[in-house]
Amino acid sequence: MQFGIFTVGDVTTDPTTGHTPSEHERIKNTVAIAKKAEEVGLDVVAFGQHHNPPFAASSPTTTMAYVAAQTSKILLSTSTTLITTTDPVRIAEDYAQLQHLADGRIDLMLGRGNTGPVYPWFGKDIRDGIALAVENYALLRRLWDEDVVTWEGKFRTPLQGFTSTPRPLDGVPPFVWHGSIRSPEIAEQAAYYGDGFFSNHIFWPASHTKQMVALYRRRFEHYGHGTADQAIVGLGGQVYMAKSSQDAVREFRPYFDVAPVYGHGPSLEDFMEATPLTVGSPQQVIERTLGFRDYVGDYQRQLFLMDHAGLPLSTVLKQLDLLGSEVVPVLRKEFAALAGPDVPDAPTHESLLAARQSEAVAV
Repeated sequence: MQFGIFTVGDVTTDPTTGHTPSEHERIKNTVAIAKKAEEVGLDVVAFGQHHNPPFAASSPTTTMAYVAAQTSKILLSTSTTLITTTDPVRIAEDYAQLQHLADGRIDLMLGRGNTGPVYPWFGKDIRDGIALAVENYALLRRLWDEDVVTWEGKFRTPLQGFTSTPRPLDGVPPFVWHGSIRSPEIAEQAAYYGDGFFSNHIFWPASHTKQMVALYRRRFEHYGHGTADQAIVGLGGQVYMAKSSQDAVREFRPYFDVAPVYGHGPSLEDFMEATPLTVGSPQQVIERTLGFRDYVGDYQRQLFLMDHAGLPLSTVLKQLDLLGSEVVPVLRKEFAALAGPDVPDAPTHESLLAARQSEAVAV
């Protein structure tokens, strides 16, 4: 099982000091956080894509390439890559290029994006969101799988004898997760292709996540990719830790109250009760995270959101120290002991390449 973090790249004032980081500071801090994630032994760091304030995360591939040059082990992913407003030709080329630069240490999570005003900035309409996701991803798959593509669709100009360059590393496209907060259509798309499904698992109650993952598993089996238990599932999560739960709540409350993703709504206590947000001791984080398996089954990737809402870099780095030293080692051991005998690992470039070579030998 893979453990890591994901970031949305928000630029938010620290409510305890009044300091608002510049975009430059936020971007450089994101790099420092990614490097720290590798240092503490995490497996994955995922970068968001946003084109509107208060975010500074419009080009995840640029950040990922920069981080790849300064790390050696950690897998780089996205959270998410906008399949609706980003040209699939651009995605095919950018992520194949990144594959080569990172020696295969990448995958990506595709999502629709739910900010209406952003769509027309890229010549799109949010009312076409599902249709755009379906058409663009179908084209992206062909661009990676076929050397020469002739194609015509509804939302972009046709392609005639087009070759996307560079070609995927070793002829193996990056593994794709389809990320969603609440969209059953995205779960269906992931299942149709046999790709991974990543449930954001932050804003909604456990009952909703349970339904979404169950749908994906049923449809994954329906399309003949394996049994429901063999489907590839990832979960988001959000934690803030201190040695005691009282200290954690006291320290995190001012940040929660102004967070751009959920601030000015329910109280911290109500939000923790209704959603998987865990603010407490490392042991409480361990117990809550292990409980996710009770309603989604065995899964392959767990990512935590830890660097948002104005939290200063020093605090985030301390949180990562706790995650890497006190939480993840226990989770690795416990999840491994609980896992069923036929649960697949999260795909990597190496495993996908080995599977392709095995298929070639069999043929």
